[in-house]
Amino acid sequence: MQILTGRPVTMAPSGMVACPHSLASQAGVDVLRAGGSAVDAAVAASSTLAVIYPHMTGVGGDAFWLIHDAATGSVSYLDGGGRAAASGTIDRFAAQGLREIPLRGILPATLTTPGAVASWVAAQARHGRVPLARCLESAIGYARDGFPVTARLAGWIAETAADLAAQPDAAALFLPQGQAPRAGSLLRNPGLARTLSALAEGGHEGFYGGPAGEALARYSREHGGFFDAADLRAQQARWGEPIRGTYRDLTLYETPAPTQGFTVLEMLNLLEPFELHRRPYLGPDHAHLMVQAKQLAYHDRDRYLADPRFAEVPIERLISRAHADSRRGLMDPARALPWDRIPAEGSLAGDTVFIAAVDAQGNAAALINSLYGVFGSCVVAGDTGVVLQNRSAYFSLDPAHPNCLAPGKTPLHTLIASMGFRNDRLWGVVGCMGADGQPQIHAQTWVAMADHGRDIQEAVEAPRWLSGRFSLGEARDTLHIESRFPPETIAELERRGHLLDRWGPFNERAGHAHGIVIDPVSGMRLGGSDPRSDGAAIGY
Repeated sequence: MQILTGRPVTMAPSGMVACPHSLASQAGVDVLRAGGSAVDAAVAASSTLAVIYPHMTGVGGDAFWLIHDAATGSVSYLDGGGRAAASGTIDRFAAQGLREIPLRGILPATLTTPGAVASWVAAQARHGRVPLARCLESAIGYARDGFPVTARLAGWIAETAADLAAQPDAAALFLPQGQAPRAGSLLRNPGLARTLSALAEGGHEGFYGGPAGEALARYSREHGGFFDAADLRAQQARWGEPIRGTYRDLTLYETPAPTQGFTVLEMLNLLEPFELHRRPYLGPDHAHLMVQAKQLAYHDRDRYLADPRFAEVPIERLISRAHADSRRGLMDPARALPWDRIPAEGSLAGDTVFIAAVDAQGNAAALINSLYGVFGSCVVAGDTGVVLQNRSAYFSLDPAHPNCLAPGKTPLHTLIASMGFRNDRLWGVVGCMGADGQPQIHAQTWVAMADHGRDIQEAVEAPRWLSGRFSLGEARDTLHIESRFPPETIAELERRGHLLDRWGPFNERAGHAHGIVIDPVSGMRLGGSDPRSDGAAIGY
């Protein structure tokens, strides 16, 4: 049989982990072999990535989960979004003459508390089968003894060097001797090893209280930041219900507000009547129609999405068939929709890790964990070794906007995770990095598998497009597209009026997608890992 990808789909009969770094996938599989659950494996992989992939994730970031319990057939949602500090007010920014929240520095670093660790602890307490300390062993070891710098990490350090150099603790950690490390060299983060050890020993209190929490609060206070000891201790993960939709014979679960998961379900509702399975895969209609569905869904996102504890978010209406039917008339099969007709905000820039894990009992975890920007705020909190996120930059400072800043509030989140079911049985676990690109990648991946019979490796390795902008200098309706699309598709998209940014064959900014599919007959775990990352799907 001809293999149409750079690597075949990974197969294993018992358990599997897929994520953007092979060492983190291996850490997760080691925990599975030690008797751990899918959630244990996801914590092991995510904590390891927090050490060895520090440009994309960390204990200073946020996380969201979907967790499938095979015994009950249920899917639960866990919100690990950081909350705005009690002192985080619009007035405080106005007093400094700021009309928007900066992307770098102490302000976004400390405006919201780190939420990921609380979610690790909560998920593992409910679904774990081994001690939390066992889940953190690999992460602690790599932080203490050193980890290899991949070519991608070396490149991102070099690209972000000016921002890292502006903050002494970040410079000391990532720019040894004042230079970006070369690929293949070894980096250590002894401060993070101590912080993770405190978490392993003390759980939630070990990170949010005690010496680690006190050090984070002290750093914030001494540098003019927002969160304090009380804000950190108040951070808790929250259990809830995922949202659900259908696309042909697929039942799809996504993370709810404040995440943008509903946009995937809205996009698929808009697309289903166009019968993409009857149109050529990677043909011009395939991309053209999905781009327009994205534009409509994102327009709704930017009007309504916020923390549902603070704003009314009409999710059930937005993911209804009736809403899609009322909006579909705006789609034009012949021409690209101009941005000013259906405006949307946001940015494609953003870095994240996704972990898919399935254990021998069929339990599954979909975990998305992020710092938002490359190295988040580019602030390392003193000797804790913790890189602090800049997710709070997504808040609006317009008090009339649903996503406006308020104490205790979580900002609109681009982080999403998904699970697909067929015939009431778990079929797939899929996710990716990519900020505003995430729903677009979800849709492309599920459509490739559900409509065109691609396996998970083919689906995540396929040529990809992203609609939107990466920087303020780009048009909002730019269509970035990899060159592996058929030339006639690219030419026809341009003829239909799309403003194209032609990428090379593989572009890392097109996102890292990973997933696991369960064969409905054999139960075999089939894993796919994005070649745009350093990842691997590893099983046993």
